[in-house]
Amino acid sequence: MSADLVDLVQRLGRPRVLVVGDIMLDRYIWGNAERISQEAPVILLRADTREERLGGASSVATMLQALGAQTSLVGVVGRDADGLRAQQILGDLGIDTAGVVTDRDRPTTVKERYIGRAQARHPQQMIRVDYENRAAVTGEVEAELASVAAELLRNTDIVLVSDYDKGVCTPKLLAAVIATAKQRGIKVIADPTRGGDYAKYSGCSAITPNRLEAGLATDRTITTNEQALASAAELRDRLGLEAGIVTLDKDGMAIAHRDGSSAILPTRVRQVYDITGAGDMVMASLGLALASGADYETAIRLANIAGGLEVEKIGVATVSRDEILADLLHAPFRAAERIPGVAKVVGLPNLLTELERRRASGQRIAFTNGCFDVLHAGHVQYLAEARRQADCLVLGINSDASIRALKGPTRPMNPVEARALVLAGLQDVDFVTIFADATPLSLLKAVRPDVLVKGADYRKSEVVGAEFVESYGGRVHLADLRDGFSTTSLIERMKAA
Repeated sequence: MSADLVDLVQRLGRPRVLVVGDIMLDRYIWGNAERISQEAPVILLRADTREERLGGASSVATMLQALGAQTSLVGVVGRDADGLRAQQILGDLGIDTAGVVTDRDRPTTVKERYIGRAQARHPQQMIRVDYENRAAVTGEVEAELASVAAELLRNTDIVLVSDYDKGVCTPKLLAAVIATAKQRGIKVIADPTRGGDYAKYSGCSAITPNRLEAGLATDRTITTNEQALASAAELRDRLGLEAGIVTLDKDGMAIAHRDGSSAILPTRVRQVYDITGAGDMVMASLGLALASGADYETAIRLANIAGGLEVEKIGVATVSRDEILADLLHAPFRAAERIPGVAKVVGLPNLLTELERRRASGQRIAFTNGCFDVLHAGHVQYLAEARRQADCLVLGINSDASIRALKGPTRPMNPVEARALVLAGLQDVDFVTIFADATPLSLLKAVRPDVLVKGADYRKSEVVGAEFVESYGGRVHLADLRDGFSTTSLIERMKAA
């Protein structure tokens, strides 16, 4: 696990992402596969649940929104009930639909999947039924799409093209989008369709075909890293890209940069339940990271994590920043015996859910915070006293970036995942959560502790959040500090040694 990825997740912000491509409605019919039909030798599915999600480019938009981006979508729906439903879901998710054009001459693309459970468990996809028109949109619709895309590009940090070959991503539309984006210094990343002429992606910043798509585009069968890198380099040169990227499923990704350098960025082996949506998740997380200022290789490493989490879920599902952060923090221990306390490291949504349960059972919550860069006996004594003030102790720790802002570029000595795991191993600590702000005030307002604990080297008037906690009847406790222990002096002694 690399600390730079944890730091990246914590500073992703809310970049503005424009997604251009094919809007789809994914419908799932769930049920128990009970027996063979008497009418024909086919499985009889007793349906019990119907679910609708967004697919294609709208899946990428959904995933971006769940990851915290400000997302706009350019695409087409039909003048039908499915089109209205897709737009309703987009609106409910807060995705900007100003670029969604209604085409009366084509149906909304729908993929209907039937998911059967064997003996009420082990869900598996049995069949998929597609409703679609794959012909290119008409010139009138194409012009309208280009117009709304140009308008949205006035307020965009990155463009993602999600081409599922359903008629939206025409050469003329993509040429217009790419040209306008280039004029404004905006990256364009394309996830290309299988087969066909890749010339329409010329001028993109990068494209992300999978191994089959890249193989078809470069007339190769890609079974080795060398073949993947060769295809990535060929696509880079042919299309004038900053980088050619080939996704290699369980083997990670290959990247060939414009300067001639290249790399294979591996991913961790996962328990694969369903590959549906993995490519969309890679596209969404890659775009989000690039829009937040990450370089290509760091963005790919983050996308490998997000795509891996996606295949562990059934169907097209979203992944949150908290899930990515938790996976990064826990990753080294998944294949081995669990280290005691590691499950205590939680993101804010999971923390608040757990605190609700604790409060419902009558427990009182204490909160404290700090950098805890190099743990020493003074910290242990302090946390023990903090825990005695209530039934549950929540410990907020500064992210690496916030420590650098507070203490300078040489700190922290230990990255956030190491600090979190050490602190979680202490018996007196119930939960560890990470905050990226200069102060813990936002976190404190979310937790609303019964007791706020800080060291006695502060006066109560100096404690961040003291007034807030007392405003609803909580109290502030100033804990004794053990003489002779200081992280700064400890670091100086270690350097001197």
